[in-house]
Amino acid sequence: MRRLLLNSVVLVAAAGTAARAQNPYQTPPAGAKHADIGGTWDGKTMVGPKDSVITTWTLVIDPGKSWTLTLPGRPPVAGRILASGGDSVVTEAGPYPSVTRPGQMVTTHTVAHFKGDHMTGVTDAKFASGDVVHAKTEATRRK
Repeated sequence: MRRLLLNSVVLVAAAGTAARAQNPYQTPPAGAKHADIGGTWDGKTMVGPKDSVITTWTLVIDPGKSWTLTLPGRPPVAGRILASGGDSVVTEAGPYPSVTRPGQMVTTHTVAHFKGDHMTGVTDAKFASGDVVHAKTEATRRK
């Protein structure tokens, strides 16, 4: 059920991706409390039955200005907000060089749920080869 919801949200949101590529940061609809999620978030992305960490990252959300993902030892990647509402935000980042598959480009789509200083969600990493990896994501906001 959750996967169906994720795919539906991403499919509907993807319709406006070309326009957003020209202006990566999009202010979420009035229903989302974007100011409440601003700050620096330290996170990790995990796969497999034991939630093995495949990468760590830092996300900086500057409400009304930018949404930037930084992976260890790499330049920042601009994020784009595809949809939002309530405690959830759907974002896209990339394409950028993959951390887990050297030489390949990847674009990530994340559905994140925010509650206070904690974020959980799911990420689909779509590789230039056509492969897709489904992962869990979680982060904590820095104090």
